[in-house]
Amino acid sequence: MITREIVQDSRFNRGASLPYSLRQIDFHSAMQDVYDFFYDVNQHLRDKGLPRLDDMLRPANLSGTLSDMLTESLAKHSRTLTVNAYHNGHPDLLVEGRYPDNKIKSGEHGVEIKSTRKRGGAVDTHGGRKQWMCVFVYEVDNITEPADMRRPLRIREVYLGQVEPDDFRRNERGDLGTRTSTLDRDGIAKLRRSWVYMHTD
Repeated sequence: MITREIVQDSRFNRGASLPYSLRQIDFHSAMQDVYDFFYDVNQHLRDKGLPRLDDMLRPANLSGTLSDMLTESLAKHSRTLTVNAYHNGHPDLLVEGRYPDNKIKSGEHGVEIKSTRKRGGAVDTHGGRKQWMCVFVYEVDNITEPADMRRPLRIREVYLGQVEPDDFRRNERGDLGTRTSTLDRDGIAKLRRSWVYMHTD
């Protein structure tokens, strides 16, 4: 049985300080957009006798898909932000009108969007920099049997905080790997203090 996840208003941090005129309702709407999409797609797949999208996508692909969907939805609902039109540009969301054609390879005014299954919001980035970072932590039920009884994808945690280059540690990956950066202990603690949405169960 395919079920639809619902955003719970009681899980929001009423005292959260949000930049760029972002509102709680922007996050609520963006998250519900994701839930509705997965419900509609999974209902169609189930009617065809196929596995859920949650079960078909590899974790890295699912994280990328969620990040893209949440970026687009937040841009749609936000009053001041738009999608960075530069391919793989940073940050994902820009203050509308701040940069020519709303595109820039590396800018400062906007919000970077990340998604991960790691509770607490620790996520790799392509370099430590001053930025507003928004991390969505989600969970997927790939275990319950029969598969028809699996719970829908759920966003457990949302963090949005401003971090600095000194908040990151570099991750060396060897000659063939790509160097990444992750918030260090103090940096991740700073991000977690700026929580927007939280499931504690």
